[in-house]
Amino acid sequence: MKYDFKTVVNRRHTDSVKWNVQDNELPMSIADMDFKTAPEIILAMQEKLKLGAFGYEEAGEDYFNAVSSWYQLEHGVNADPTWMIFVTGVVPAISSIVRRISHIGDNVLVQEPVYNIFYNSIENNGRHVLSSDLSYHDGKYEIDWQDLENKLADPLTTLMLFCNPHNPTGIVWSRSEVERIAALCQKYHVVLLSDEIHGDIVRNNVKYTPAFSVTQELKNNVISLVSPSKTFNVAALHAATVIIPDENLRMIVSRGLNSDELVEPNLMAIPATIAAYTEGFNWLHDLLDTINENFIYAEHEINKNLKNVKIVSGPATYLMWLDVSEISKDSKKLADYLRKETGLIVSAGSIYRGNASQFLRLNLASPISMVEDGIERLITGIKNFSKK
Repeated sequence: MKYDFKTVVNRRHTDSVKWNVQDNELPMSIADMDFKTAPEIILAMQEKLKLGAFGYEEAGEDYFNAVSSWYQLEHGVNADPTWMIFVTGVVPAISSIVRRISHIGDNVLVQEPVYNIFYNSIENNGRHVLSSDLSYHDGKYEIDWQDLENKLADPLTTLMLFCNPHNPTGIVWSRSEVERIAALCQKYHVVLLSDEIHGDIVRNNVKYTPAFSVTQELKNNVISLVSPSKTFNVAALHAATVIIPDENLRMIVSRGLNSDELVEPNLMAIPATIAAYTEGFNWLHDLLDTINENFIYAEHEINKNLKNVKIVSGPATYLMWLDVSEISKDSKKLADYLRKETGLIVSAGSIYRGNASQFLRLNLASPISMVEDGIERLITGIKNFSKK
């Protein structure tokens, strides 16, 4: 392995949201990594700083060609640079697109349990969350296709917010599933907005299917949102790309993004993204090996020591999804207990809605020493909670 994924970066007492915690606490909740980003990205940022003058900028051909090349080489799909718009983040883009594509009072369909910030983008803009809940049986989530179609057919449903791959469950939707969803959205004149921020973080040689890569006849109402932020641990870079094959839809979305002032990059966004997407391949694949080793370790320890906890995670993301229903039906109560008694901070599943009040989400994108510490705290805390 060429890169260092063992050194612990001390982000305590900095401006880190994740690490704004007590000295005895270990945060394994917020979805950013505790690894340094790729040195190629750091070098590109250092070179930019040497300029010493930082005026207004805009993303050009070199930026969009880098994004296109990444998706061709890493994922084997065509992403035409002319389909792309630079934007300052996936979540700001979601909120802007909700405002531009749907109307106040409309339904925006999601598949609960799902990333909790989706609800903010929908409800804060006066739209209704309509969920086609994922069906959960025997430790596995699946789409309820009849329920999904019924809710897409509702005349008030104008937009579907799709988590691809899925957070928090780690599901990697198959090509046939993505295309089936796109076909249903097209049938009922619903725009499919696909958050693909975790698309690069997929283990076990599984590949995700970008929504923009569906068959030609399904492309006209599909929007994909991609970013290097999760992949390379550069969330504070505030750089993402909107990919929309259909020109008319792209112009509508572009007007909204421009009206919301979301298309002007900061001084690091362009060089760092280009470096990530042109020089980050080896770093990413070493990262995936590291995350996979962390999962293997955590799975072994949890299965050995916590017989009443079920690991449900799919191969996507660096987030472990734990079914704790045999211990507690109130994941917030359990998460609060773990923090108070052990200092371990995990995400209570209840914030993701659906059936997630019986789950915990655990971030494993850390050096192995931190993962070992976190799993030890988890095991100790759950064992003590069970004795109460």
